[in-house]
Formats: sequence, C-alpha cells, structure tokens
Amino acid sequence: MATQLPKPQPSERTPSVQDILRVWRGDRCVRASSAKRYLEWIGRFRRYCGALGLDEGAEISRDGVKRFQAWYARSRKINTAYLGHASSAIRSLRRVHEVMGMPVPPWQSIEPRRPPAEAVLRDYAAHLGQHRGNPETTIRKKLDHVGKLLEHLSRSGKSWRHLSLPAIDAFLIQCASQYARSTTADIASTVRSFARFLLSSGRIRADLADGVIAPVQPKFERPRRALPWEDVQRLLRAVDTSTACGLRDHAMLLMMSTYGLGAGEVIGLQLEDIDWNAGALHMSRPKTGVNFVLPLLPPVAKVLARYLRQGRPLHTATRHVFVQMKVPFAALTASSAVRHMLIKHAKVAGIQAPYLGSHVLRHSNAARQLDVGTKVRVLSDLLSHRDPDSVSAYVRIATQSLREVSLPVPR
Repeated sequence: MATQLPKPQPSERTPSVQDILRVWRGDRCVRASSAKRYLEWIGRFRRYCGALGLDEGAEISRDGVKRFQAWYARSRKINTAYLGHASSAIRSLRRVHEVMGMPVPPWQSIEPRRPPAEAVLRDYAAHLGQHRGNPETTIRKKLDHVGKLLEHLSRSGKSWRHLSLPAIDAFLIQCASQYARSTTADIASTVRSFARFLLSSGRIRADLADGVIAPVQPKFERPRRALPWEDVQRLLRAVDTSTACGLRDHAMLLMMSTYGLGAGEVIGLQLEDIDWNAGALHMSRPKTGVNFVLPLLPPVAKVLARYLRQGRPLHTATRHVFVQMKVPFAALTASSAVRHMLIKHAKVAGIQAPYLGSHVLRHSNAARQLDVGTKVRVLSDLLSHRDPDSVSAYVRIATQSLREVSLPVPR
C-alpha cells in the first residue's frame, strides 16, 4: 500500500479578488481583458487546491502549475497545450502573494551551471572573464564557437592539441557554407582568440592567430547602420506612451538616441545611478567596468520621471531602472530585448531599414553629431572611444565638457 503524504494545512489567509486587483492595478501591466481571464483561471486553481487539500501558496510554482494543468486536462479530457493562460494567471497570483508578504516557494529550482567539460575550455572561460573582461554572454558565445571547432576536429580524430592552419581553414570554410558572412567572421575572431590563449598558456608552440583568415565584407556591401535623424524622430513618436510598456520603451530609446548608449549600458542602469539633484547619470561600460558620468538633460529627465512614476511596476525587487513588463518584473538581461523593441516600434513608424540591431541608435547618434559639426575628438569622448579610430577602448567622460556640447535630443 502506498504511503500517503500528509496534506498541507491551508494558509490562514489567501488574497481576495479585491487584493488581487489592487496589486495588478498597482503594477499597471495587466489589462482588464487579461485580468478577467486570469481571475477565471485563479478560481479554477483554487477549486483544485480545495479539492485536493493543497495550500495555495505552496502550489504557486512552476511544478505546481504543471500539476494543476495535468489535473485540469484530465478532468476536462483536453490537451495541456490549450492551458497556456493558466501559467500566466498563477504567475500573476504569485505576484500578489509576494507583494502582500506571503511566503512562496521559488518559482523554479535554480540548478548550478555546469562548467565546460574540458579543462582547456574551463581555463579559456576564466581567461576571458578575468583577463579580457568579457561579460558572461560573450564568454558563452565564444565557448559555443570553440565547441564547434573542437567538434569539427573530433570528426578527424583530432583535438585542440592538433590545431593547425589547414584544420582552421577547413573549419571556417565549413562555417561559410552554413552561416552568414558576418557570423563566420565572428567565429574566426573567436578562433584567433582561442589560438592566442593556447599559445600564451604554453599549450601550443606555433602562433596561429595571425594566420586565421576571415571573410571580409566590403564596406559598400554592408547595410547602413545609422538611421536618418528624421527616422529616429519618427521612431520615438510611434511609441504608444499611454501604456506602461510604452513609457519604458520611450525612455530607453530616447536615452540611447540622445547619448549614443549601447544596449548593455542602458539596461544596466540602476535607480541609484540617477542623481536627480546633481542632474547626472552615472553609467558603466558592461565590457570593461569603466564608470563615467553623463548630464541628465531636462527632456530625458522628464521622460525618465514619467516612466518611473507611471510605468515601472511598484514593489519591484530589482534595482534596475528598466524591467520586463511581465511577472516577475525582472531586469532586462540581453540586448536582444532592445532589438525586438526597436523592430516593433520601427514597424509601427513605417521605417524600413536594412539594419535594426541593438546599436542602431548609437550609430545614428554618431552620424547626427557629425552632421551638426561635432569635432571627431569630442565625438570620440561622447562615445567613450580612447582613439577616434577605435571602437573598443573606453575612457571616463567629463560631465562639464558634455554640458558644453549640444547633444541631439530627438523632438
């Protein structure tokens, strides 16, 4: 006979419908139509908990949702694929529990990330982080590239110990047949980096890095990476600022187009980085960790303040200024979020551009600065380039110098 587990005791109090709606109104991210549908699923979830003697708070986790969906699908004889809204509804119920200070289990158990299997990859990852200052996302990308190289070598019974220029050439030719020219060039850059690491760590004796040949994309074939300034203005006007999500997007896009910030810089901004009294923004380069200061221009301050008052959800755990507009309102973590945002609003604005990457507004800012006659040396300081011809090294920016420069603020 199977051992029966004791039934957990229900919580002394569960959030009422009024509590739920109050929290959702405070978050400003659940529409009325969604709220109605979510409340229906919460009612079903509560009936499920009551029927099985389960504690509501203990069940609002990803595993708990899966158990509920399986139970509901069996009772209604339907496929769980049709129950997608159940997860969103219960995730939103969990948000109410958190705001009201009720204990909840982790949404999902966090498993420690396994380090690369091979010792050489572990050492290479440490080298990239500790000596090259690469962020975690870049390290993962380069490890993926090297993994492809090692897989290619293994097909011939070889390893990194047998690395040679003919083997590298064969690998990059294979990549060229599978990926775009820019992607192949990026992989080739990683191969150079890996070869230099192998040489500096004494694992190989031959200097292979300089012999790695990558595909070259002529400048006239590259898509224009800057938008005309009129398109930048159209892009900003196209953002619907009547919603919380629109207020966030408008603030982010305005900051990027005004200051020439990259995606990593704007999504890394924290509440304490805004000095309202001094009228300054304390920024940090994600790749190098170098800090710099920007003047908080009045148009930017106005848009930021409106977003923080009317758009950013209340009771948000993260200190990041810009957050995801869905439960659990975590910080934005990747430049892809900015790219999707740009594409979304560019479509509304009717902007058709061959390039809409996360750095397009940074390039647009630089092009605008040159158009209005900003000196190259000043522009280099604005964009934090140590050398006017360099795009990879950064220096600290002087706030007073920037205040004397007419930064282009889109109207």
